[in-house]
Amino acid sequence: MQALIHELRRKKENLLLGGGLDKIQKQREKGKMSAWERIIYLLDENSSYTEIGIFAGEGQYKEHGGCPNAGVVVVLGYVKGRLCIVVSNDATVKAGAWFPITCKKNLRAQEIAMENNLPIIYLVDSAGVYLPLQDEIFPDKEHFGRIFRNNAKISAMGIPQIAAIMGSCVAGGAYLPIMSDYALIVEGTGSVFLAGSYLVKSSIGESIDNETLGGASTHSEISGVTDNKYPNDESCLDAIKNIVDKFGASPKALFSRIEPVAPEYSINQLYDYFPEDRLKPYNMLEVLKSIVDKGSLEEYKKDYGKTLICALARVDGWAVGIVANQREVVKAKKPGNSTEMQMGGVIYSDSADKAARFIMNCNQQKIPLVFFQDISGFMVGSRAEHGGIIKDGAKMVNAMANSVVPKFTFILGNSYGAGNYAMCGKAYDPRLIYAWPTAKIAVMSGASAGKTLLQIQEATLKSKNITLSEEDKNKLLNDIEQKYNEQLSPYYAASRLWVDGVIDPAETRKIISMGIEAATHNPNIQDYKLGVIQT
Repeated sequence: MQALIHELRRKKENLLLGGGLDKIQKQREKGKMSAWERIIYLLDENSSYTEIGIFAGEGQYKEHGGCPNAGVVVVLGYVKGRLCIVVSNDATVKAGAWFPITCKKNLRAQEIAMENNLPIIYLVDSAGVYLPLQDEIFPDKEHFGRIFRNNAKISAMGIPQIAAIMGSCVAGGAYLPIMSDYALIVEGTGSVFLAGSYLVKSSIGESIDNETLGGASTHSEISGVTDNKYPNDESCLDAIKNIVDKFGASPKALFSRIEPVAPEYSINQLYDYFPEDRLKPYNMLEVLKSIVDKGSLEEYKKDYGKTLICALARVDGWAVGIVANQREVVKAKKPGNSTEMQMGGVIYSDSADKAARFIMNCNQQKIPLVFFQDISGFMVGSRAEHGGIIKDGAKMVNAMANSVVPKFTFILGNSYGAGNYAMCGKAYDPRLIYAWPTAKIAVMSGASAGKTLLQIQEATLKSKNITLSEEDKNKLLNDIEQKYNEQLSPYYAASRLWVDGVIDPAETRKIISMGIEAATHNPNIQDYKLGVIQT
């Protein structure tokens, strides 16, 4: 675990450099702060923050020079004591141009703001759409245009939006700051226009420089497009703080919170206890003792459906309902005084039944849900099928999918197949979802996938009267497993925003606490309706 965390920290430190030290230095020579410097200056001193979408874009777009951290930094943090979403374009990465993953990350930031009624602050410094990939970012529903649609929807929801134009702001991207409630601009570096001077020249023959066309003075004194101009980044960021400071209070959801208590175990104890080997059994209750407040855990039906732990607890004082995979092999009592050995990390009919009822309880009682995944999937085989595992699994998925209380998901180990779905994977709208460095995310394990794909390839070759030697089979199996195992990595998932990032397990408590605090800003909890429940 320590080695994995060391690798995680090294990767995060590299991301702080964006497109590289030389490009950060060029920013400074222009009088501009870097994307991270702007965020740190804006956030309250020594306050907590959570990064959203960290590692987005990792390993992608190599033929285009890469797009580290999707070319934009997104954090959930405090400005003047107010929890906000801050979006800061990184102009050291392709001049802040939008790659497809950049768009996805910006949409995720807006989604979090909309779900939680949080003010959103855009620190704009972008050359607009990355033209070589325009077909992957321009026309579809979840592409670039969705950003401005969300601007309008966020405004209609009464959620504050503040934009600071601190660099380029071109073409369609010009609508983002101007559709915000406040549009500020930095003199000398900030500019906003639908078409730059070269395109104006080629389109209508007019010769004009960019500053006159769309600089700070033009838009603050002539067009009225921006509200005010500021001499440098710092003064512009100070103005944002002054605006946020004046926001009035809004109604809040009253999730239960008391004085926090430290966990029973230290995080170092968790590092020593949690196995890196994904096949090795362990007791999830021991892991939870490093996360929940000491003495707060109250198990639900602890002697029934034992491959899933359902429990009420507190995390940093907040009341939560926990659904977690138990990784120990357990004995389940059956009718006729018989017992059944059940594998850890697998959902059986009894555990699915228990979880469905527990999730319903938490929704009735307005208790946020936290899912801890280390799951191989649902039980298979004739005994499970005859026992109705599909309908019991469907009942759990129904109860979870229709939940109206905030949901948070952490992938600790395995996250395979339908198990990912039932335990509130990304498709089921968790408010936040993060992976530990030990996570493995795919439709099935590398070993299982390798054997299955090998059988398919063997059958295909056999139909052509080609027989593989044992040596050829082993080589093919190794090639399949190697490629598949690369896709199991939590960084592969984070790169594609299947999760909001890879985190040190020590951050888990903070993320749950900040996530629930964010959720309190949206008091509009719908009625809990399930539709048809399988029986």
